[in-house]
Amino acid sequence: MRSLDRAFRQGAVQFLEISVFEAINWPEAMAPSRSPIHFTNELEIEASPETIWSLLVDPQAWPTFYPGVEHVQLLDGHDSLRLGTRFETNLAGQDVFASVQEFQPVTRIAWGGYPKASEASRAYHAWIITPTPKGSHLWTEETMQGPFWIELAKQDPEVFWRTHERLLAALAKVAAERENRAGQLGIADD
Repeated sequence: MRSLDRAFRQGAVQFLEISVFEAINWPEAMAPSRSPIHFTNELEIEASPETIWSLLVDPQAWPTFYPGVEHVQLLDGHDSLRLGTRFETNLAGQDVFASVQEFQPVTRIAWGGYPKASEASRAYHAWIITPTPKGSHLWTEETMQGPFWIELAKQDPEVFWRTHERLLAALAKVAAERENRAGQLGIADD
């Protein structure tokens, strides 16, 4: 331990200081302490927060990176997600109804909802995007409650966590490709 401490004091090891938001703003009913299913995934992505944000709020882009999503239908006449937007999609092999419950442009978004097959089963999925020197740190966290999600988890306890790992990897790839195309065209990404 002393040699590690000495390395820190001598500057041999540098810390990356990232301004990360403290925590997810959980609705009280969906807090991790009240949810039998809770998981967290994170990834460093070599793409700007703006690029990642543009993909998360664009429902037409979801099928390019969100495992299993074939469609997203916005129910309020919006063309992208915003606070209060209600939408239907297919997640975890199920038709799901959800609404955006937190929206801080380019930094935070969260939605909550339920599978149409079981309105008693709820989920809350939050995202935090933090800029880093090489792009972004993406943090996603979800809680799930109710018999429908519990039965799926019994069949495969890590299914939701693994799906989010694939989601983050695919989102990183699509974001990097979008930035590369924009760079080749000499345009800024919105």
